[in-house]
This record gives sequence, structure tokens and C-alpha cells, in this order.
Amino acid sequence: MAGMEYTTVYLGLGSNLGDRKDNLEKALDYLSQRLRITAKSSIYDTEAMENREQPRFLNMVCQVKTIFKPQDILMLAKSIERKMGRQPNSHNDPRPIDIDILFYGDEIIDTPELIIPHASLPNRAFALVPMAEIAPNVVHPVTKKTISTMLAELENGIQGVMKVTCT
Repeated sequence: MAGMEYTTVYLGLGSNLGDRKDNLEKALDYLSQRLRITAKSSIYDTEAMENREQPRFLNMVCQVKTIFKPQDILMLAKSIERKMGRQPNSHNDPRPIDIDILFYGDEIIDTPELIIPHASLPNRAFALVPMAEIAPNVVHPVTKKTISTMLAELENGIQGVMKVTCT
């Protein structure tokens, strides 16, 4: 539609409960009902970061184009998480799906409800590796570094992040 401004948004998806691959596919399906998915990374098998006493994650990143505002995307993500059985406040617990807004264009948002770009992104191989696959040259508006530079500078490298080869 003429005159509508589309923003490029990157979402990180993760699952470590139930059929992890099916959960990612379901979440993508739900997202695609409201947003236009324009790129998807491969799926990566990763170890849990904070609480290591839980199952491994499957992670991926998708690029979407949308006219939605960041708060609308947050509400959509949270409603999909609830619909798929995620419990509120299950921050470091196993979960069927986790949807994080990594970037919303080049905007910087810092409110109690929403921090964009995602605050932990520069330290998270499980998000940087799939992001680098589909958007290596995106510049982080805070650090002013590209995704591929941030990935190269990770302190512990990309250990624990492995591409899933089965389809």
C-alpha cells in the first residue's frame, strides 16, 4: 500500500521444551499470519546460557517487514508464547517458545517493558550466529558494530552453537 512505512525487524526464536523444531515452525506460522517474513536463518542447536540444568535449545532468527510499532510486535510475541504454552515469568526456565525482538530498524528503545536492540545480543552466540547468516552487515545502533564484527569479537567464540543439518 502506498505511503506505508515498512520497518525491517529481526526476531530471535528459541525452544527447549517439547518438539523443539515443531515449536519453531509453529511460531513462524503464527508470526507469518501478522508479519511478512522475508528471511529465515538455519536452525541451531545451542546450550542454555544462564540455567544450564535444562535441555538444549533450538534457535533461529527471522527477518520481517512490518508496519507494526515495536510495542505491537512485543504484544504479538507474548501472545504467541502464551498460546504455545509458555508460562509467565519463566525467564530462565525451559520453555516451548521464546520470541525476542533483536532489532527494530535502527531504533533504540529503552523502556521498562522493552529494550531494543536486545540488551544481551552482543554476548549471545545463539542469536549472533543465525543473525550473521541472514544479515551479517546490519549495524547495531548502540555499539555501531556489524553483526559479523560482534560475532568475531565474542569472548568465548561460538562454542555450543551447532547448525542442525537434518531437515
